[in-house]
Amino acid sequence: MDDRRILQAIFKKLLNAYGPRKWWPARTRFEVIVGAILTQNVSWRNAKLAVNSLKKARLLSPSAILVASHEEIAPLIKSSRFYNQKTEKLKAFCAYFMHNYNGSLDKMFSGDMESLRRELLGLKGVGKETADSILLYAGRKLSFVSDAYTKRFLKRYGLNYGSTSYEGIRSFFMKNLPKDLYLYNEYHALIVHHGNAVCRAKPDCNGCPISHLSRKIFCSHYYGSK
Repeated sequence: MDDRRILQAIFKKLLNAYGPRKWWPARTRFEVIVGAILTQNVSWRNAKLAVNSLKKARLLSPSAILVASHEEIAPLIKSSRFYNQKTEKLKAFCAYFMHNYNGSLDKMFSGDMESLRRELLGLKGVGKETADSILLYAGRKLSFVSDAYTKRFLKRYGLNYGSTSYEGIRSFFMKNLPKDLYLYNEYHALIVHHGNAVCRAKPDCNGCPISHLSRKIFCSHYYGSK
């Protein structure tokens, strides 16, 4: 079975096992962007608490974040860790967004995806995972999100993904999956859920819904891969 077929077979098994993840949980596209920045190096639960605090304080808009002082914002997002740095990141994104796109998400996401990705990566505190999360979940662009869960997933299941770099892993998925927004969205979310529920640092291979697929799969349970 080639990589394209095994990826699609894995997706179907994960979807059947866990159901649709309906990710990214947010009411607006701007909330998705704020969440993508705040969830860096922290669990989504803690990032969500910070998003809700901003919402309650009526600071969940680009203009409100720009007008508010650092001292007003930082305590509200304390649950997201590194809250001083993340306050600066939020302000930097909002300044860029208002200056370049007049506060219009439609305008920001209307252009070429790779050009916008380069712009986002040029912003303070926006790394590749954050940029791709913004593009996929807020912009509905076909940019696959890679992360530590994805890398561990590929290694443990013996997929021939080539380069272990972020760009190499992202390219592997984008070359071998159909160009389908729902698939990109759910696949990444399912991998994250699988990495939290079963394929953890110490995996529960007996509970793995994909270990029995008809391909030689190198699971860490047998080979000690981390």
